[in-house]
Amino acid sequence: MQAPRPVDRIEITVLVDNVTDTLSSTPSFVTREWVRLQRVGMKRSSGAAICCANHGLSLVIAVEADGERRTMLFDGGPVDYAVERNGPRLGVDFGAIEAVVLSHGHWDHAGGLPKAIGMVRAANGGQAVPLYLHPGMFRERGSRQPDGGVLPMDRVPQPADWAAMGAAPVVTTQPAVVAGHVLVSGEIPRVTEYEVGLPGQVCRVSDDAPWQADEWLADERFIAVHLRGKGLIVFSACSHCGIVNVLHEARRLMPDIPLLAAMGGFHLSGTNERVIPQTVADLGGFGLRWLFPSHCTGWRALNALERAYGEAVVVPGAVGKTFLLEA
Repeated sequence: MQAPRPVDRIEITVLVDNVTDTLSSTPSFVTREWVRLQRVGMKRSSGAAICCANHGLSLVIAVEADGERRTMLFDGGPVDYAVERNGPRLGVDFGAIEAVVLSHGHWDHAGGLPKAIGMVRAANGGQAVPLYLHPGMFRERGSRQPDGGVLPMDRVPQPADWAAMGAAPVVTTQPAVVAGHVLVSGEIPRVTEYEVGLPGQVCRVSDDAPWQADEWLADERFIAVHLRGKGLIVFSACSHCGIVNVLHEARRLMPDIPLLAAMGGFHLSGTNERVIPQTVADLGGFGLRWLFPSHCTGWRALNALERAYGEAVVVPGAVGKTFLLEA
């Protein structure tokens, strides 16, 4: 496949994340939440003025190339009020968002998308916004419980439901380029032996069908942007397929472009804490300049990454942070 065209600048706004942290010092290319809020117009700090953290992830990604700026949304977090609260406070230009990608079929990434789509259409004159989906996202999912029962998850709406909300669903397993420069991957192959998906996840095709194992999450995809002269920034919203598998696939798809950074949920919490040592060790083989762990990475993995690679490499995400990388 042809690699997406490189960009001169990429601005990443963390619209939703599990963590709020505006006090910790950051590198010069990261703006903390309260600084961004003041730039947008916050005159007095208060609980009502700041963003809310929530279990999920949503990134607004704006790229610039040859003087043109284009914007897309990667996931929508878990719930409408997180998008509705955080977006205006951060000054997000919803009208500039020209495409939306849902990384995989889980509520903590899809639940806020209906509100986000509504805000995009309210700001763009009512135009439908392309929404990139995988056909495996629409089965009901759940997690197997210790007693053998299943705790169901909220469903991802069907394509017709998204269309009724004002989206233009694009349902495909194939790679695509959105916003001119952002690669949406196809399905992520399993390369490592230790990254085995999400243990205990099950799915069913209808309410009266039996639950079946669904640990691999074949519908999960990553996105990537080529920063001119620097390398590839890979965004993996949850890494149920394994962040090492994700980076292997990014390198396979674009072997001539070095990997620069990985951002998103690395899902090294819960049952996947057992693979932290192997994951941390293998991440060292990709030549990454930065790691921006977020969402479901977990504090144990975050600490292990920082011990292995240092604060100059490991820069955690948090709601309201802005990452600005330039060629």
